[in-house]
Amino acid sequence: MPAPESPLALTRRARRIHRVLAETYPDAHCELDFDDPFQLLVVTVLSAQTTDKRVNAVRPTLFAAYPDARAMAAADRETLEGIVGPLGFFRAKTESLLKLSAHLVEHHEGQVPPRLAELVKLPGVGRKTANVVLGNAFDVPGITVDTHFGRLARRFGWTEETDPVKVEHAVGALFPRKDWTMLSHRLIWHGRRRCHAQKPACGACPVARLCPAYGAGPTDPVAAAKLVRTEGRA
Repeated sequence: MPAPESPLALTRRARRIHRVLAETYPDAHCELDFDDPFQLLVVTVLSAQTTDKRVNAVRPTLFAAYPDARAMAAADRETLEGIVGPLGFFRAKTESLLKLSAHLVEHHEGQVPPRLAELVKLPGVGRKTANVVLGNAFDVPGITVDTHFGRLARRFGWTEETDPVKVEHAVGALFPRKDWTMLSHRLIWHGRRRCHAQKPACGACPVARLCPAYGAGPTDPVAAAKLVRTEGRA
């Protein structure tokens, strides 16, 4: 049995993995379309239990009708439900949009606050959504622990935690704060394109030699290459 990895060795390996992923995915970015912090907040809430592509498809209609928090807070519920209907869970999502918009109007003059403590007070907004908004709309570093990020953090041996908040803190301790937002994008891209949940493309993985979970999927390069997606399930 190999000796346990020291904290220093873990940090060095984690940062090497990140450097390789940065070279592999130079265009990694948020795959949700948005023009301003309010739009990003809304589309991130809507992205739960659906794909980014579907959210991006309804975005133009949604914001043409409700361009800001004041307009959305005053929206007709049935009309709003009709717009977000294709995304699933439309009643719950409509309720979240109406409540968070009303909260922004009442407490923040309709503006999205650039602070984690205020964002997580918004109805339907947790740390994951808040960090997406902070990192991509305000350039405030944040770690976005979605299903891809959590899966890869565990496969890479960065943490054994399953609770998203604990994963966020454990991984954050391995990297400079300035790297957190792009680290999130790169892990999510890698999870969508190669390190799949059921059948990771281990034989076509650029960080295979650094990954303790190597062998969880096909290691044959030809078989693995067939699993690589040029686009994620966005």
